[in-house]
Amino acid sequence: MKRILLAGTAALTVFAALPLAYALNPQPLPPSPEWAQSLPLGPVSGTKITEDYARQVARDAVFWAWPMVNVYNRRLTYEKVPEIVMAGAVPAAPLNRLGMLSDYIVPEGRIVACPNQDVVYGVGALALDKSPVVIQVPDFGDRFWVYQIVDLRTDSFADLGKMYGSTPGFYLLVGPNWNGEVPKGITKVFRASTNTGYVIPRVFQDDSPEDNKRVQQATRQVMMYPLAEFDGKMKSRDWTQLPKAPSTSSGDEEVKWVVPEKFFDALPLALVDAPPLPGEEARYAELKAVLAAAEKDPKIKSVITKAAVDADNELVKPLFEFRNWGLQLPHNWSTQINGAAFGTDYFTRTAVGKSNIFVNKPNETKYFYQDLDGAGQRLNGASKYTVTFAKDQTPPVRGFWSLTLYNQHHFFSPNELKRYSVGTKTRSLKPNPDGSLTVYVQADPPPEAQRGNWLPAPKGADFSLYMRSYWPKVEVTDGSWTPPAVQRVQ
Repeated sequence: MKRILLAGTAALTVFAALPLAYALNPQPLPPSPEWAQSLPLGPVSGTKITEDYARQVARDAVFWAWPMVNVYNRRLTYEKVPEIVMAGAVPAAPLNRLGMLSDYIVPEGRIVACPNQDVVYGVGALALDKSPVVIQVPDFGDRFWVYQIVDLRTDSFADLGKMYGSTPGFYLLVGPNWNGEVPKGITKVFRASTNTGYVIPRVFQDDSPEDNKRVQQATRQVMMYPLAEFDGKMKSRDWTQLPKAPSTSSGDEEVKWVVPEKFFDALPLALVDAPPLPGEEARYAELKAVLAAAEKDPKIKSVITKAAVDADNELVKPLFEFRNWGLQLPHNWSTQINGAAFGTDYFTRTAVGKSNIFVNKPNETKYFYQDLDGAGQRLNGASKYTVTFAKDQTPPVRGFWSLTLYNQHHFFSPNELKRYSVGTKTRSLKPNPDGSLTVYVQADPPPEAQRGNWLPAPKGADFSLYMRSYWPKVEVTDGSWTPPAVQRVQ
């Protein structure tokens, strides 16, 4: 008996150690050798679905499909746009076209949380079931640039940027089922796994008027259009001359692309667009059975609608705060290592989608998030802070780095300097006598000698700091470099 107890204790000890070991070095589980025996994948057609079961499936679906519905609803919005216009603070374009800014995005923009003022942005929604699209790459010279091109799941499907050695020319984006002929003159073809997607070019600009003029010349040839319009000649447009249209957004928060009460109206469209990834077949089948039941039974429809509202509030909303998710780093910073390559990491994909959707892949941009000071207290404009990089310890990058401040809604808090980030672009930054670099984060102006390094904070309000390292060096990507503490000034 004693031997049995000892054996059982040993087994439990080994079992208890497994989750920790797996967490430290997670490995994908191999496919089941009995996969064929798992059919049917979900409830047999016609099976009565209980309200409690429908509620549980609906809550789960809201969490993992939230980014997909977000992107699909953007497609439905841009489907109604007749021409490329400047809609308030941001461009809006019909499907399969993009619009470019001609300078940094301004604080009034609300279409994507956590924008940055280091690049000149473009934006366009893809509908590759309607047509493949051509996207132009002009000659940017030595300037940093990258085109983010993602599918419905916000996973990248095109490597296009300075870090890839991409050359000027024409690139073709096609859907999963396109089998047409690639015309002569196309440099490379990128195939998406879904027909719906999003394109966001980013072109670096420093904070001088002279550089803005140079950027405008280069970005005139950043264009996207249906394949039928391709003639092998570079098209161009003066993005400063876009027709003006009223803004479609208002308020302090990001446009509400996911409306919980209508979540299950848009989800079926997204599921058709995004076939299940390997291993998702049962999840899809289970959800489709519940959706079929909801079509026939108003009570089930009411239950899953309420479940969507509850799940959005209880599960998704808390992920807006950076401190609630991510890989935890020294000094209360956090990060993620699979941006735009989420696969079935539903948690990180939805957390990123809620807090700062459309991030680049880690080899393109490494992100660091901060809501707290070095002592673990919430960052707030009632206090003053410093961020000091030791000599030669600013983020190691081949592109550029920046430290951006966002208000509690993850947008810029207007200030007299119109300065919302500092970094490589900031010509006024001055190192300390010992070679270190201190950024002063506070609401009131610091002494005159420090104002070139001042990052203005909102008065008496919570805020977050956000560090970007574009085209990061290995010290950043392997985790050996992490940001310094945000020190509260006593």
